[in-house]
Amino acid sequence: MSFEFIENGTVTSVPGFLATGVTAGFKRSGAPDFAMVFSEEKETNFAGVFTSCTFAAAPVRLCQQRVRESKFMRAVIINSGNANACTGEPGLNAARQSCAITAAALGIAPEEVCVASTGRIGVQMNMELIERGVALAVPALSNNGGTLASEAIITTDTVPKAAAAKVNINGKTVTIGAMTKGAGMIDPKLTTPHATMICIITTDAKIANADLLKLLDRNAQDSFNRITVDGDMSTNDTVLVLANGRSGVEIPPGSDAEKLFADTLLAVMQNLARRMVKDGEGATKFVEIKIVNARSVEDAKLAAEAIGNSALCKTAWFGNDPNWGRVVAALGYSGAKLDPEKCDIYFGDIPVVKNGGDAGTLEKDLLATVKADEFTITCDFNDGDCEYWVWTSDFSYEYVKINADYHT
Repeated sequence: MSFEFIENGTVTSVPGFLATGVTAGFKRSGAPDFAMVFSEEKETNFAGVFTSCTFAAAPVRLCQQRVRESKFMRAVIINSGNANACTGEPGLNAARQSCAITAAALGIAPEEVCVASTGRIGVQMNMELIERGVALAVPALSNNGGTLASEAIITTDTVPKAAAAKVNINGKTVTIGAMTKGAGMIDPKLTTPHATMICIITTDAKIANADLLKLLDRNAQDSFNRITVDGDMSTNDTVLVLANGRSGVEIPPGSDAEKLFADTLLAVMQNLARRMVKDGEGATKFVEIKIVNARSVEDAKLAAEAIGNSALCKTAWFGNDPNWGRVVAALGYSGAKLDPEKCDIYFGDIPVVKNGGDAGTLEKDLLATVKADEFTITCDFNDGDCEYWVWTSDFSYEYVKINADYHT
């Protein structure tokens, strides 16, 4: 492994980035609910991938415009407690005003500010709270404020999530830091240029916007787009990466430097994606679904996502029920092209289906596997050379309780 994770790493583990988290008043609990990340470097490149939901929130639409039109990005603000989604033109104006307020306080251009929001859909933004958040955050910005920022963006998450890693490229150290939130409405289908999950990534590498976007898009397919908690895509999914170039290490496309950088970026993104699933609303199990030897990647993907999103499978996992028949049913309705008589299924390393029929394994021999906090279900189609995997969680009583609460 060429990279190394930084203990307790955050977005401010990267030289040249400041951050903080404050209480603006979005949350009734009085918990921190407004975060800011700021680059000290004037020429900070950036890229972003966003939800493909048709009802994309106002902040998403504004950030998409930034990716298309802005050359550099100096700051990102994130509020937790109001999604500013399905709010029409007033919502877009609120997103623009939020950037303008932030820019004025930081002495930069509004086009150099991105905004992300998470919370309840259909509520107009309270601009007084934005103003309060900015007024509190700007003087509190710090090169060790990454932890505060990661705490301020969570909603139904039980813990904040942040990570950072460093890699040696051409004799110099390049650092990548990130923070994310998301526990419910998690089934991102992030697209470019045009996550509820929000992820902010920082790096001191020097890389052009277009090249950074290609790497972010590619790595999103193997990280955040591989996770599902409940099969519901959010209106607000946003992943932004800022590259301030302070390390002086350039990342040319197609170079060895790019491969090292991309591998490290993927490791950070997968670290956070995995932790999002483990902290899914009410989750007690982390389950990897692997489809191997399928006719096409699309077939493998259809099958993996059908199992990962099956309410019957997820409730069985919660109940420690080794009911592999539910997996078979999900495969059957997934739309994937497969020959049932060639299909083998394993819970962990234990076969439950061989050549499309009962493998003869006793359910009591599967109990240890399904009782574990983490396990893998592998479906071998024996009909090609393509594969796909997803990370998913179970459904517990707590998931229903959280999502039946009017005040969530």
